[in-house]
Amino acid sequence: QVQLVESGGGLVQAGGSLRLSCAASGSVVSINNMGWYRQAPGKQRELVASASRDGSTNYADSVKGRFTISRDNAKNTVYLQLNSLKPEDTAVYYCHALSIRFTNYWGQGTQVTVSS
Repeated sequence: QVQLVESGGGLVQAGGSLRLSCAASGSVVSINNMGWYRQAPGKQRELVASASRDGSTNYADSVKGRFTISRDNAKNTVYLQLNSLKPEDTAVYYCHALSIRFTNYWGQGTQVTVSS
């Protein structure tokens, strides 16, 4: 089992920045990909960014050039730097981990609210 604990959400004005963190514990050696999803009210959960253990990254088109994912394997932590935030980035952001056996793990979610 893997446990994920997020931190760093909050309220920010449009154009501002936030940094999300997600610390993994438990069977961390089984983790392959780590990343972030988000879910806005009335919408489906969507991938924001992901990072594999070897460092390759993937971003949603809507956040490319504004958000940066990074991963510290020694600390079993993944970060998401959110810059140039827009009101449409408002959502609950969930940390996600995918194990080498393709088991999905989720954090409890952290609210990001961007005011216009």
